[in-house]
Amino acid sequence: MLSFEEKLEILESYPELQRKNVSLGRVNFHYEESESDKKTVALHIHPNGNGFIYAGLLQGYVLDEKGFANIREFSEEQIKTLIDASIRSLSSHEEEKESESDGVTQESIFYDTEVWMNKDGESLTLTRDDDLWYVYTGPNIEMVLGTLKEAKEYLQDEGFRPSRT
Repeated sequence: MLSFEEKLEILESYPELQRKNVSLGRVNFHYEESESDKKTVALHIHPNGNGFIYAGLLQGYVLDEKGFANIREFSEEQIKTLIDASIRSLSSHEEEKESESDGVTQESIFYDTEVWMNKDGESLTLTRDDDLWYVYTGPNIEMVLGTLKEAKEYLQDEGFRPSRT
């Protein structure tokens, strides 16, 4: 388990997040540029090791009733992957709503960012932007593909499977 200080260091490395000290020594991090009403990316990061990252628009995480995943036992890579996916999901949320209301077919919209894991616990994130499918390793793009089918085949060929709750 990462220490409180290590988790804070990871979160503070994101210039787009603003630190907010709250009660009992806990710390929240907000994403003010969010396209959604949701602004809190990190909730109640606590000196005892507990803490939560918003994953309400993502698949593959066990969530509480407010859409937060507990990161108590997450590795640095897993925390960074989740923060990156959370920020991307909050950045594109409004655009997806607009596309839906413009009569775009259900098949052409990719609502969720998916996290894929391999047997070693490594994770990749699959997300759509415009007409392309991006596979991310943390904040870095690993592969760009033209269709969802190609993206899923690539991930499966590399030994990754969708992470399920």
